[in-house]
Amino acid sequence: MPASPSTARAINDRLALRLLQQEGPLTAGQLKQLTGLSRPTVADLVERLTVSGLITVVGESGEQRRGPNARLYGIVADRAHLAALDVRTDSVAVTVCDLLGRELAAASVPIGPDTGTGPAVEQAVTLVERAAKEAGAERLHTVGIGAPGLIDPATGELRETTGLPEWHRRLVAALQERLPWARVIVENETNLAALAEQRDGVARGRDTFVLLWLGHGAGAAVVLDGALRHGASGGTGEIGFLPVPGTGGLPSATDCAGGFHSLAGSAAVVELAGAYGLAAAATGREPAAAHLVRAAVRADTPRAAEFLDVLADRLALGAASVVAVLDPGCVVLGGEIGRAGGDALAARVASRVARMSPLPTQVRASTLGGGAVLRGALLTARDSAQEILFTPPGPAGPPPR
Repeated sequence: MPASPSTARAINDRLALRLLQQEGPLTAGQLKQLTGLSRPTVADLVERLTVSGLITVVGESGEQRRGPNARLYGIVADRAHLAALDVRTDSVAVTVCDLLGRELAAASVPIGPDTGTGPAVEQAVTLVERAAKEAGAERLHTVGIGAPGLIDPATGELRETTGLPEWHRRLVAALQERLPWARVIVENETNLAALAEQRDGVARGRDTFVLLWLGHGAGAAVVLDGALRHGASGGTGEIGFLPVPGTGGLPSATDCAGGFHSLAGSAAVVELAGAYGLAAAATGREPAAAHLVRAAVRADTPRAAEFLDVLADRLALGAASVVAVLDPGCVVLGGEIGRAGGDALAARVASRVARMSPLPTQVRASTLGGGAVLRGALLTARDSAQEILFTPPGPAGPPPR
């Protein structure tokens, strides 16, 4: 069935907005060329979007032609302000951006293990409010949060998880209470890192891949046929609990010790480096495990190479298990450790997976590292905000702020 006039207008408007987001300011003529729409149709949509406050004239084209220069139209970036949070067990980082994703303010705060639940939540919420004020955002439209742990697929909320601080779960509710006008979205940190890698990183353009997160703990994100998979209980990718040889035990329902975590978590990596006599002065800019891996790659000594070989042996156990079940075609080594290992570690893991599995699999090192979580949280917030704001105005008036 042909689309109704209102549906056709909505489709055309969203197409134009996406082009303005991707390409930057465009003239009406350029919109006509890129959309294939008629000149009157483009003129109508430009007027609608201007009246709704979503686009405005931002300049004039520099084309050399007779008559006045054509007007350049761009998205009104301050139509909405967004916040993204990366919530770790010992810190919170936040960035505040406009509707186009341009960073306006950023801040972080450490949260010690002895900090009570209430004070920890207050520190995090205050950090967000301070960053929003610095960015000149009177109101935040959408807040995206990346946190460790399981997300309940039915409610979209963090589930109570053993080993993670209570303030993580309380933070989401506190932000919603202090920012009642904002939409607050929470997602597992590894899943957000995968989204960032797919949009801006080494998995760009791939609709099927697995991100192996290597940070404080080990996790995985699964993207199949373009969709991020969560599982029946939200636990897809809890690879830290994967039983593997070489740990001297088995994981339990409440403790991943004895699973893949015991081979690939940051504490295990630091211990392995020590066994090979490797040490590096902490810089405070990255976790100790990542710093040691990066130093080993740069050292280019026999002992450093042996350490990387054994680490690759360990990582290949998890990667090959994922490949055998999912056949993703690509495994990304993410997190701070994955980025620190770079191509040198990825090549080692790839050669071992190739020996263990008949399924062709690329292994790539993340280019985003730990920053992928914050980037993924921002992309999620921006997508959500644009889904609301880019819905054309109806009889009731313009879309909500």
